[in-house]
Amino acid sequence: MIEIIGSPRSSDEILTRRTLDTEQDAPATQIVEAIAELENTGPTELPPIYNCIDDLIANLFSSPPPGEADANITFTYRGYRIHVQQNGRMTILQSTS
Repeated sequence: MIEIIGSPRSSDEILTRRTLDTEQDAPATQIVEAIAELENTGPTELPPIYNCIDDLIANLFSSPPPGEADANITFTYRGYRIHVQQNGRMTILQSTS
């Protein structure tokens, strides 16, 4: 379920925050599912995410750097700004500019 949250003090609107299951084989699938839910469509109707980011996300969780590194990835997919932290926290924003 998507948690719709209010707008922060920036030009981006936070649409949802989730915690990804970092033990799942393909954590990027959870990102596509979240975007599909936001767009009220099926995940298979969206373009594949694996071409642009899948391996990076999988490596963030399967071969993580030390916790003190606090690694994270920020990228754009279908007009959404997606931020994924090493601990599995994901924030999806949509630019209002």
